[in-house]
Amino acid sequence: MLKNAFFKSIFHPFCAVTYLWLATLAANALPASAQTYPTRPITLIVGYAPGGPVDTAARIIQAPLQNRLGQTVVIENRGGASGLLAGTAVARAVADGYTLFFAASATQTMAPHVQKSMHYDPLKDYSPVGLVVNAPNVLLINKDVPVINMTELIAYAKANPNKVSFGSAGPGAGNHLAGELLKKVTGTQMLHVPYKGNAPAMTDLMAGTITFMFDAVSTGASSAASKRVIPLAITAAKRHSLLPHVPTMAEAGIANLMVESFYAIEGPPGLPTSIVKRLNLALRDVLADPVVIRKLVDAGYDVMPSTPEELSAKVKSEYELWGRVAQGLSFD
Repeated sequence: MLKNAFFKSIFHPFCAVTYLWLATLAANALPASAQTYPTRPITLIVGYAPGGPVDTAARIIQAPLQNRLGQTVVIENRGGASGLLAGTAVARAVADGYTLFFAASATQTMAPHVQKSMHYDPLKDYSPVGLVVNAPNVLLINKDVPVINMTELIAYAKANPNKVSFGSAGPGAGNHLAGELLKKVTGTQMLHVPYKGNAPAMTDLMAGTITFMFDAVSTGASSAASKRVIPLAITAAKRHSLLPHVPTMAEAGIANLMVESFYAIEGPPGLPTSIVKRLNLALRDVLADPVVIRKLVDAGYDVMPSTPEELSAKVKSEYELWGRVAQGLSFD
């Protein structure tokens, strides 16, 4: 017994130290990025040109987000193919949390249904972080088109099949499929004219090159203030504070035309859970800040924080919805 007690007195402290040493080794075996993230600047890729509604929302949260993460957040605009170029870049990026996607819902839920040259699966090739905002849309028409409401626009389109045209930010963009949905619910034939972003489409709309386009209320309200384009209806359940005099589509006599975009942050596939949690917590803190909320609301967005799981479910639901709308469309 004395012998056993002697060995216990020697090895018990030794074992305790050994366990502590092993635990330290196990902790050190975790990826360094997961333990200390972030330690260097983060690139937030936006799939559209500067100045558009997606870019505007990203820039509103940029500084608050980097303040909470303690590292610089650099916005990189990589426009083209309705955000698919940016989406592909993020899907192929290293899953270390330093390359993130400020994704528009159209890139993840609409474009994949009309673009044949897809290099990623929007349901599998991302690590959802969280929703940011919801962005209602408004239909804007050139001021010289001889209509003053949606009823007259539809009658004009039926009287001039394929002469009424609508612009978009590209094939599969939100305002492209909104136009396709309008055609379906009204039984009209209208010509889709794709652009490489909302800004060039708006330029042509103001010039009268195209008849109308859907735009996010956030930027559409500014365009309407120029008086060169006229807002006819909001594609949301209720009127918007930036355009209180503009009716909803339902009020304008067009049922079943609810088109609202959402913007979210996503990472490459396989992003460590610890990094996802760190980013989601920082993002939710940003979206709870009264100053940030006011800036987003004043710009025309509805603040919509979420968990990663809620974002994943929303992408899946909208992907299925727009798959039905886009059936038979292809523009590659």
